[in-house]
Amino acid sequence: MKFYLHLAILFFLSNQITYSQQNKLSLKAEISVLTVGPGNSLNDAFGHSGFRVKDTSNQIDVVYGYGAYDFDAPNFYLKFIQGQLNYLISKTDFSRFEKVYTYYNRSIKEQVLNLTETEKQKLYNYLINNYKPENRRYLYEFFYDNCATKIKDVTNRTLNNAINYNTPKVFKEASFRTLIQDNLNKNSWGSLGIDLALGAVIDKKATPEEHMFLPKNVFTFFNNATIKNNNKPLVKSSSILFIPKKTEHPNLFFTTPFFVLTIVSLCIFYITYRDYKQNKRTKWLDISLFTFTGLIGVFILFLWFATNHSGTKQNYNILWGFALNILFVGQLFKKTWSLWFTKYIKFLIILLVLLTMHWIFGVQAFALGLLPILLALLVRYIFLVSYSSKQ
Repeated sequence: MKFYLHLAILFFLSNQITYSQQNKLSLKAEISVLTVGPGNSLNDAFGHSGFRVKDTSNQIDVVYGYGAYDFDAPNFYLKFIQGQLNYLISKTDFSRFEKVYTYYNRSIKEQVLNLTETEKQKLYNYLINNYKPENRRYLYEFFYDNCATKIKDVTNRTLNNAINYNTPKVFKEASFRTLIQDNLNKNSWGSLGIDLALGAVIDKKATPEEHMFLPKNVFTFFNNATIKNNNKPLVKSSSILFIPKKTEHPNLFFTTPFFVLTIVSLCIFYITYRDYKQNKRTKWLDISLFTFTGLIGVFILFLWFATNHSGTKQNYNILWGFALNILFVGQLFKKTWSLWFTKYIKFLIILLVLLTMHWIFGVQAFALGLLPILLALLVRYIFLVSYSSKQ
C-alpha cells in the first residue's frame, strides 16, 4: 500500500512540475492590454478590452477577454433579461483576434504593461486558472463587472492593489448616463432604449475609477497610472495596431426617434384639435395611448423589480409609462365614464408634472426624443378632462 501511495504522490508531483514548466514564461514574455474601438451595433458600441500574452520563445501569442456569451447556458434568454446570465472568459490566438476586428474596421490599441518577471507569471497563472472550465463563468454586470473592469481588477490583483490611478488631464466629471450617451448617437433608437430602460441610479456622478467601466477609459487611466512601490509607469509602451478606415454613414434622419415620434405626436395633436372642435372623442386613439403607456410601465416595473440589473432601478419613466393604464383600457370603450376615472386622468397629468420636475432638478435625465410624445400625452389628457366635464 505504501508503495502505491508513494507512486501516486510521485505521479502527482511529476504532473505538477510538467504543468508548471509548460506554463512558465520566458524572459522575453510581454503582457499587454488591448483596447478595441467601438463597432456599428449597439452591443459593441462601447468597445472591448483584453489581455495579450506574447512569448516568442515559447510560441505563445494569445488574447484573454471577459464577457463572452455562454449560449449553452439553460434558459439563456430569460437569464439574460433578468441579469442572471453567467458570462465567460475567452481565449483566442492573437492572429485571429486581430483579423476579426480588422475585418470589422475597429481600432486596436496595445499597452505593454511594465511588469517584473514574477508579476507577468502571476498574471498569466491567474488567467490560465480563470480559463479552466470550472472557473470560466462569472456573473456579468455592465457597470461594475464587465470586460473593461476585469482588466483593472486582474491588474490590481497582480500588483497587490499597488496602482495609483492618476487623474488624466482630459478627465471630466460625468454621470454614468452621460458616459454611456457620449458613445452613442443621441438621436438613435439604441440611445432612446437605454434612456428608457435605465433609471435614476445611473444619473449619479461616477468616481474617476468608476469611469473605467468603458474600455477607452481603461486605456486613458492606464496610460497615466503609476506603481506605488517605485513610482514607475504602469504602461511601458503604447502603440496603435490598427487604425480604422473612414467610412461614410448614410443620413437616416427620417427614421430617427425624434422625427418619427414628432410625426406621431403631430397626429395626436391634430386628432385632439379635431375632437375639440367637433365635441367628440376618438376612442381608438385613447385606447392605443393607454395600452402603449401601460405596457411601457409594465416593462419598466419588470426591469426595476424582477431583474438583477443594477442600472434599471428607480426608473422615473414610470411617471409617463404608467402600468395601471393597462387595467383601465376598458373604461375608454364606454361613451361616458365614472367621476373616479376623470380624477384618474387628472392624476396622470400630475405625474407628467412630477416627471418635468425630476428632469429640471436633475433627479433623472430623460430621452429628448420622448419630448414630443410627452407633450402630446399632456395635451390629450387635458382634453379628456375637459371632454368629461361636458358629458
